[in-house]
Amino acid sequence: MSFRIGSGIDFHQLAPGPSLWIGGVQIPHHKGAVGHSDADVLLHAISDALLGALALGDIGKHFPNTDPAYKGIDSKILLSKCVDLIHAKGYHVVNVDATLCLEAPKIGPFVSAMQEAIAPILAITTDAVSIKATTTEKMGFAGREEGLMAMATVLLQQS
Repeated sequence: MSFRIGSGIDFHQLAPGPSLWIGGVQIPHHKGAVGHSDADVLLHAISDALLGALALGDIGKHFPNTDPAYKGIDSKILLSKCVDLIHAKGYHVVNVDATLCLEAPKIGPFVSAMQEAIAPILAITTDAVSIKATTTEKMGFAGREEGLMAMATVLLQQS
């Protein structure tokens, strides 16, 4: 069986006003992520990892931020469309390992809900969705709470 590995990374600014969506879950916070879609940094990183594993480009290629059709779109829809592209190429997701980098809020209380939101979209079990977080010890844009980032690695297997 053929395996493919992909990695993805995404960044978004934080600002007062928009909602904060991470991993398909709305998280209460005084700042939200800024973007053309719902700016879900974790789902965007996972989407890019899926596409990258099969050399299909990135989410900007498939869902450009210049297209009004994607304005405010739920990133779970974008992730689902990326999974459809993976399935069309004859692959399925084995697992995902992701790391969030942000100073606040603490995401530990939300990880189970994120796993429950992501797993069915990827057609895997929640224990195949690893989500971790770290801070930058108050250094850089993440440490100043100006933004956040996510990195994801996925393993695909030919069906």
